[in-house]
Amino acid sequence: MVEKMMIDWQRANELRTEIGREGFAEVVDLFLDEVESVVLRLKIQPEPTRYEADLHFLKGGAWNLGFAEFGALCQDGERKAAAGNTSQIDVARIVEAYFISKDEFLAGLTDPLRMPASAA
Repeated sequence: MVEKMMIDWQRANELRTEIGREGFAEVVDLFLDEVESVVLRLKIQPEPTRYEADLHFLKGGAWNLGFAEFGALCQDGERKAAAGNTSQIDVARIVEAYFISKDEFLAGLTDPLRMPASAA
C-alpha cells in the first residue's frame, strides 16, 4: 500500500522562499483561521448548496500552502458538487484530512528536513 502524501513540503518551502519567513507565518495563520472556520462549518452545519464554493475555496488555500491530500479531496468534492452529486461527497473524510494535514504541517514546520532553515 502506497502512503499518500499529506503535505507537499516542496510547495511549502517554495512559498516561504517567495514571500519570506514573516509573510509565510502570516499566510499560515490566515490560512488556518479562514480554512478551519469553513471546515468546521462543513462538519457541524453542512450546507450542500454551498459545497461547490466552499470546496473551491478550501482547495485553493490547501494547494497554495502544500496541503496535497486535503486539496485533492476538495477538488474531487468540488467536481461532484458542480455535477449536482453532493450526496457523493465524503465530507467526513475531507474534514479528517484537514485536521491530519494541519497536525502534520505544524509538526513539520520545525523539522529541518522538511523546512530547511536556509529557506528565506
